[in-house]
Order: sequence, then C-alpha cells, then structure tokens
Amino acid sequence: MGRFPTVMTRRWTKWLGVTAIVLLMTACAGHGAHSRHGELPSWNDGPSRQAIVAFVQAVTDADSPDFVEPEERIAVFDNDGTLWSEQPLYFQVMFALDRVKAMAPAHPEWARRQPYKAAIAGDQATLAKSGQAGLMKIVGVTHTNMSVGDFTKSVTEWANEARHPRFNQRYVDMTYAPMRELLTYLRARDFKTYIVSGGEVEFMRAWAPAAYGIPPEQIIGTTFVTTFNDQKGTPVLWRQGKLEFNDDGPGKPVAIQRYIGRRPILAFGNSDGDLQMLQWTVAGEGRRFAGLVHHTDAQREWAYDRESKIGRLDKALDEATSKGWTVVDMQTEWNQVYSFEKTQ
Repeated sequence: MGRFPTVMTRRWTKWLGVTAIVLLMTACAGHGAHSRHGELPSWNDGPSRQAIVAFVQAVTDADSPDFVEPEERIAVFDNDGTLWSEQPLYFQVMFALDRVKAMAPAHPEWARRQPYKAAIAGDQATLAKSGQAGLMKIVGVTHTNMSVGDFTKSVTEWANEARHPRFNQRYVDMTYAPMRELLTYLRARDFKTYIVSGGEVEFMRAWAPAAYGIPPEQIIGTTFVTTFNDQKGTPVLWRQGKLEFNDDGPGKPVAIQRYIGRRPILAFGNSDGDLQMLQWTVAGEGRRFAGLVHHTDAQREWAYDRESKIGRLDKALDEATSKGWTVVDMQTEWNQVYSFEKTQ
C-alpha cells in the first residue's frame, strides 16, 4: 500500500499533463476558428485578406502614422462584377430583356419590329447583331418615359421574382458574400461606403440598400435626364429618354467629386471601367488601397478577364500588377462566393 500514492501521483501527473496539452490545443484551435470565422469569414487567410486588414488597421489606429480621421474614411465600390456577378450579361440588361417580354402584350407592334422581336423570342444571335443601338432601344423602352416611382416598382418586382438562368437563384442573391462582409467590416471601423457604378442609379437604388446596407444617397451611377412634372395636380419625377451622365471609366472620378466631394482612400473594382476610379483613389496623399476582384473560378462563378466582352479586365490588371495593387484571386482566396453555396 505504501507504493500506491506514489504510483497514483505519477499517473495523475501524467494524466493532468496530457489533459493540459489537449485543453491548450483545443483553446488554440478555438482561437483560430474564431479568427477564421469571425470577421471576413468567407476570405481565406491569403494575401488579399492580409492586405485589407493591414490597411484598415493602419488607417484606424490613432497611434499609427497612417491614421485617417473618420470623416475621411471614404470607400468606393463598383457594383457589377465587384459586389455581385455580371455574367452572362450585366444583370440590368437581363432586367431590360425580361421587361420587354412583360410589356409586350401592351405593345403588339413589337412582335414585328427589331430588336424587340428578338428580345421577346430570346433570339440572342439577332440581339447581338443589333449591337449597342439595339440595346439602347430596349433600355429606352424599359427604363424611361415613366415616373421614377413606376420604374422603381418594376425593378423591385423583378428583383424579388426573376431567376438567374444558370443558378436558378434570384439576382439579388447573387451578391458576393466576401464583399458584403468587407462592407460590414469597413463600416464597423467608421468607413463610409459608396457604390460608384456604371449601372443606372435608380435601378440600383431599388434593391441595393437591402442587399448591401448602403443607403440610396450613397449609391452613384449612370443617370437619365429626370424632370419635375405636374400631372393633374400630382407632382411626379419623370424619367426622360435621354442619357444625362455615364458613370463609367473616367466618369467615375468626376461623379465621386460631384456627389461625395472627398477623394476615397479605398476603392474596389473588377474591370477596365474601374481603372480611373482606382487611379484617382491612389493618387491622393497618405496610405491608399486599390483592389480588383479577379474572376478566376469557372466552377463556382466564371473565369474571365482580358478577352471578355462583359467586365473586361486588361489594362487595369496590368496597372495593378505594376503598381502593387491588391488583386483578389476568387478561386483561391474566397472559400465562399455566394451565401447560398456551401463553404469550401
């Protein structure tokens, strides 16, 4: 019996040691899981996530030489291909094509006239031959010569009902989970987030506030001429069939100055149409961030860049490479693209 306490002490010491190691490993794993699945959980711990976090920490730390006052923390984002998908056609074009079909019963003459006839029949080849002129006719009849209220109603109904041809999901559910997380991450650190897109502004304002948490007044886009009309004593804002401002390419920095009045310190895009916005952002003083979403995942989304007719990324990719901008490799750096898919 005299040896029993000694043996048991050794056994208990060994058991406690193993237990401590197991608990320590569990705690470390738990900490890693929290870091991995806390903020920005859809981002793998790769170079893009690290660059984003390092930049945000630097400009929000009051003791950092790169500190930026909250009122100057302006972040701008393109929409198509940056915050949601844009294939096989820009989703606003998909809306226009769907609207032509919905409006066709009230316009029987469209069954005999192009490009409306092709749009109603889903004749993509004939639509493609009609080119930019044909597209503008379709956009014209579906976007203008109506009140802002009526247009917003048509977009809202479409956003709630229409389905993407490949994924059979609502278009508004095809926003990128990692980018929505980034918007939230930035706002939690006193950034003011804006959309600066080539998309039509009232089209985006109909659904984007709910999708991204960005209010309508922080959504900037292409605009049609809009006038105030008095229709039998009722004031109406009327969308004219005339383009007022094209918010794409060099138009984006102009729109930023016009509507924001501050140069952003962070900008994200995905195509050559965003190049000037990124250039304008990084040309300011102090620490700056320019990012591109690179579509490299044909399985979960699409893979395209230099040769694509939709969201072409060529000159901007070259400049990003030469100047050290952040280029997000969707395939390797996002463990989840859409909220409706399983994480990898």
